[in-house]
Amino acid sequence: MTATDGGAPEATFYDEIGGYDVLAGIVARFYEGVATDPVLRPMYPEEDLAPAQERFTLFLVQYWGGPKTYSEQRGHPRLRMRHAPFRVTPEARDHWLSSFRAAMDTAGLTPAQDERLWGYVTYAADFMVNTLD
Repeated sequence: MTATDGGAPEATFYDEIGGYDVLAGIVARFYEGVATDPVLRPMYPEEDLAPAQERFTLFLVQYWGGPKTYSEQRGHPRLRMRHAPFRVTPEARDHWLSSFRAAMDTAGLTPAQDERLWGYVTYAADFMVNTLD
């Protein structure tokens, strides 16, 4: 919950969808797909995907109105800069979106919630493409 100018709490999208547990669940299922994807897995240099999973969870939590732990630990998200070392091709974007879509499909979101979250992730995935070949 965030406070409005009058001090009354206002529900965020984070609250609406069920908070941390829902986003962490989506991200966990997403990384299950990443772990076996031949295009995506090489883009994660860490042997264990857990640190990437935690960072992504904290980012989504903060983005959608939850605690600001991501910024407290890592500073400004700077998504393009953080992804610049990796060749994010249209093919990689499509694999990423496929894994994220599969994860979202298990979350039990309402159609409106699904549309809002999917709209953001498709926009963000397109924005991360930095190599066209």
